[in-house]
Amino acid sequence: MEDASRQAHWENVYTTKGENEVSWFQQNPAPSLELIVQAGAVSNSAIIDIGGGASRLVDNLIEQEFQDVTVLDLSGAALAAAKSRLESRLGARAERVHWIVADATTFEHVKSYDIWHDRAAFHFLTDEKDRTAYIARLKRGLKIGGHAIIATFALDGPEKCSGLPVARYDSASLGQALGTALKLVHTQRHEHATPWGSRQIFQFSVFRREG
Repeated sequence: MEDASRQAHWENVYTTKGENEVSWFQQNPAPSLELIVQAGAVSNSAIIDIGGGASRLVDNLIEQEFQDVTVLDLSGAALAAAKSRLESRLGARAERVHWIVADATTFEHVKSYDIWHDRAAFHFLTDEKDRTAYIARLKRGLKIGGHAIIATFALDGPEKCSGLPVARYDSASLGQALGTALKLVHTQRHEHATPWGSRQIFQFSVFRREG
């Protein structure tokens, strides 16, 4: 999918649906939070949430006193909704968050990160050139010794999401796609319940940046 079409799709999703009207909504992003802590994140760790949209992960990170949090998404509408929610809930603490409206396959880093978190963005990249561009930015943006936490649909997960095809992975196939500079250190399956009660199987994998 071309960048402009991809952005238009997600702007339409987030301007026509509420946060709990999309299948990926989580009231409590517990798996992500647990893995971020397990990866050794501390209060001053630089954390970026790729494809964060209107996710509540950022709320939880700020509530847990993380000081350097960035959320990147294609949809300006999604980030505006998240920012408004955060300001309403947490007041001045919301100012700690950096918001970036950009495509993860084309954006240019201004800093590097200790934690690269991606729940359900990478699996939408079904074109090889998009995956290559994303991985190049992941390697440039993640510090040596930093951790990438990437959640995709598992091999027995859905074949589509939000009307779009996805690429499904297990930890081995995801590691092969990312390359040898990223070493798998942990993997786990997660059964996600959508707001309407259906089940989706995710694969969470944690990689350490080796070089």
